[in-house]
Amino acid sequence: MSDQRFASVWDAIEDTPEEAENMKLRSILMTALKSHITRTEMNQAQAAKLFGVTQPRVSDLMRGKINLFGLDALVNMATVAGLHIEMRVLEAA
Repeated sequence: MSDQRFASVWDAIEDTPEEAENMKLRSILMTALKSHITRTEMNQAQAAKLFGVTQPRVSDLMRGKINLFGLDALVNMATVAGLHIEMRVLEAA
């Protein structure tokens, strides 16, 4: 058993730092979208219409199926939902 520590779960399970960063961003966006849908009390059909996707696609989002969503799609859905996305880029530690 290793005592290796990771900054996030994605750092621990992804094969490369690039994949881990991508997954971190996707998970943040998915969480924000799920929270928005819940907070605004939209049902999945309403969210699907707003986002321009199918209801099963919203179901995948709500169930956290991160492997089915790319950054572009999540950014597009967040923007349509009226969410403002900010990004910071820092030097790696």
